[in-house]
Amino acid sequence: MRFTLEHPVGRPDCAPELYRGAGLATFVRAAEEAGFDAVAFTEHPAPSLKWLQGGGHESLDPLTALAFCAAATTRLRLLTYLLVMPYRNPFLTAKMIATVDLVSDGRLVVGTGGGYLRSEFGALGVEFEERGALFDEALDVLRELWTQESYSGEHRHFTARGAVSTPGPVQQPHPPFWIGGNGLNARRRAARAAQGWMPLLIGEDMASTTRTAALATPAQLATAVEELRRLTQEAERDPSSMDVQVQSRHSDHLVHGETSLEEHRDHVGELAAAGATQFVVRTQGASVEAAVEALQAYGRDVIAAGTWA
Repeated sequence: MRFTLEHPVGRPDCAPELYRGAGLATFVRAAEEAGFDAVAFTEHPAPSLKWLQGGGHESLDPLTALAFCAAATTRLRLLTYLLVMPYRNPFLTAKMIATVDLVSDGRLVVGTGGGYLRSEFGALGVEFEERGALFDEALDVLRELWTQESYSGEHRHFTARGAVSTPGPVQQPHPPFWIGGNGLNARRRAARAAQGWMPLLIGEDMASTTRTAALATPAQLATAVEELRRLTQEAERDPSSMDVQVQSRHSDHLVHGETSLEEHRDHVGELAAAGATQFVVRTQGASVEAAVEALQAYGRDVIAAGTWA
């Protein structure tokens, strides 16, 4: 089991210093020293005010923020959690991905999904109903673009004739793609074209809000992971190479402290037994100092203390 730290930008208590130069550098260096495997940023380039006031959150541009984090660290992996592929032309996405992978010496992981905010699609000029098809299209274009001499193809909204994307990424043939979403389609996409799956352990209410399927318990996760492995094998790929990153209510252990340390460790152990390889951790952000102290404590009490260390 490895641990991903999601940056607290957008949380009501997040101090602005945590997403400005000196504070962000201190934050990610503390995460690296505490033993976290990756730092993550999500994406919402044009959310509605109604969504923000109803419990939504602010965000930074994930690839830009991760490029800064790359300069401040040496080992920490850099995760988009997640990048909404249908929002962009895939050639622009390819250039951004390759650039961050280059400047980080190959530490980028592209967590990606199809998106769920209808108003955001409208603001960006993208048809909401096309999101699934556009997502699959982008995955195919990116993989082929980096594995062929050039790319040609007729698509819904663009035509490519001998297009290239150079320089390419450090990781060959491309940085790993991890697919977000709880449903069968997400597992099928991961099995067909990705190197990881990123489910959320959530009930019916939250699943409805994020337009995905409910997945509430480690036991249900284990069943879904088995299905993922079967689908991956059917796609003639190695199931053991597939990462599974999980976020649950225990991801907020450092924020709310609703469970004991022992209960938290037990939960992480249950997820590992169910097939998870990565666990998402979120921290409060009242100040840079408070965040750093929380990361140090988590690194000592959980990351280094468990059987997964």
